[in-house]
Amino acid sequence: MTQAAKNVFVASRLPKRAGVSGWVATLAPRTPRPVLNGPIMADVAIIGGGFAGLSAARRISRLDLSVRVAILEAGVVGEGPAGANSGFIIDLPHEVSSDDFSGEWEARFRQSVLIQRSAIALASEMAAENGWGKDVFDPCGRYSVAISAEGDKHLEDYARQLSNMGEAHRLLNLREIQAVTGSPVYTSGLFTPGTVIVQPAAYIRGVADCLKEPVALYERTPALSFERLGTGWLVKTPEGSVQAAKIIMANNGHSESFGFFRGRLLHVFTYASLTEAFDPSCLDGERKWAATPALPMGTTVRRIGTGGGDRILVRSRYSYNPGIDISDAAIRRAGRLHDGKFSQRFPTLSGVGMQYRWAGAMALTRNHVPAFGEIERGVFAACGCNGLGASNSTASGIAAAELALGHQSELGRIYARLVAPTALPPQPFTTIGAKAHLAYREWRAGPE
Repeated sequence: MTQAAKNVFVASRLPKRAGVSGWVATLAPRTPRPVLNGPIMADVAIIGGGFAGLSAARRISRLDLSVRVAILEAGVVGEGPAGANSGFIIDLPHEVSSDDFSGEWEARFRQSVLIQRSAIALASEMAAENGWGKDVFDPCGRYSVAISAEGDKHLEDYARQLSNMGEAHRLLNLREIQAVTGSPVYTSGLFTPGTVIVQPAAYIRGVADCLKEPVALYERTPALSFERLGTGWLVKTPEGSVQAAKIIMANNGHSESFGFFRGRLLHVFTYASLTEAFDPSCLDGERKWAATPALPMGTTVRRIGTGGGDRILVRSRYSYNPGIDISDAAIRRAGRLHDGKFSQRFPTLSGVGMQYRWAGAMALTRNHVPAFGEIERGVFAACGCNGLGASNSTASGIAAAELALGHQSELGRIYARLVAPTALPPQPFTTIGAKAHLAYREWRAGPE
């Protein structure tokens, strides 16, 4: 919580859409929930209707059905960063290699796994309750794939540590991973069965549409400001207001737009392209799989089998954008990179073009912890996804809901022990350093 109480918090900027997500474009139209019109009262106001905000609302409703919740989503559910996600709700860290296999390292690993699996548990519960098919929610696991000797070694080290931790996995040789992907370039793979793969826009729509009274969702209703009102808060929107006892900030990097975590969040965009549908016979291998790169900041690839043909998703390229805004030109530049990676990995699909290109915003912290906790009396943050929006943001939303309601859990105790995000260097050093670091990490990933 801040040292000196402040009375009014005004948004300096509002979220902007970054291209048209192929996940949204390939779904049937959905009627958004209404805009908030006029004043209402709630016990908890949630700012943000993505993974964190909707998960917080879900957790609140499970803990106490009488709590009135008002969710304020600036845009349309699924059309923001959540619907731009690659759709991996991971259960294991992307990197587990460590030269120092100590008790402290093992404790950090176990803590990370509990956080991720808490997110999967909540998502699995909703999928079972609502009968979501595997086109929306598929607990099929993920592959990590290599296309270089360095990538191969990284996967071998990863597998060794997973064995030490007693985690299920399977190493695949060149022939085996090529049988899965149909790509001649992958040299090895590592399968871990615990990851859930989702169609992120369909998933986040599903979460929104399964929430019931007294949870109310308002779309196209950005929070413009909030101010103290007695012992609670008054949140103002363009056409209405919410008087609430408590607020959950579930707007990731835009928490900084209200003045929180200033100088502690790195605003990074990542980019994706989705092909047009193609005849499945044009590509060997399995018709549905999802793969993350062997080396950090490499290329994520998914094959999606649909009734109208298959598609390939390519996600790669990272950029630092402190204004939380990017241009169409930046998306086009990333798209040219995607085209090269796609043609390298799938030469038999030379006649297949990209149909959709977009970007998604992430909020990273220097010390890789969430921007979390009670940041003003009655205001709780569930921000700072650190590049894992589907899992980290979901877990942070759960933990923020529990903190707001005073509920005790192991997840909450983990979050309570986390340190605060560390300060970034002053400008222009943050910009110079962030851009240099991203460029170095992408160079380090090489062909991966």
